[in-house]
Amino acid sequence: MHPLFHALLFFMHQVANENRMLITAFSGMAAAQVIKFIVSSVRARTVISERLFSSGGMPSAHSAMVTALGASVGFTHGWHSDLFAIVSIFSVIVLYDAVNIRYAVGQQARFLNSFLGGSQEEFKEHLGHTPQEVVAGAVLGVIVALAYYI
Repeated sequence: MHPLFHALLFFMHQVANENRMLITAFSGMAAAQVIKFIVSSVRARTVISERLFSSGGMPSAHSAMVTALGASVGFTHGWHSDLFAIVSIFSVIVLYDAVNIRYAVGQQARFLNSFLGGSQEEFKEHLGHTPQEVVAGAVLGVIVALAYYI
């Protein structure tokens, strides 16, 4: 085995053992991205690999990540802890941003792209989420955290 690969595996093992909350949060995000890739590919009946790394779509990876982190903090430090309160407030900000601010920016990009008619480089339209996509991501995040802690 290559020494660099061995070092990477050792590092990942240490992080997984020492910071389960971080691993849970990233697992929530990864699960959402994989589901988004599968849903998009099935709908289009072709492989859409860019959905593995793009924003927008069902379910919200941001929502899955922050709710997995919040649930992890709750399981680890208690549901009445100061840390859970802090993570919850920041999670609400991320969820609000995904469904309101970034979604509105995507709508504006769609309008500008239709107005410009393809005369120049298009603006990215898939930035935010519908409320259903945010809720689905949040539920997925809680499910991922439950899988790690129960």
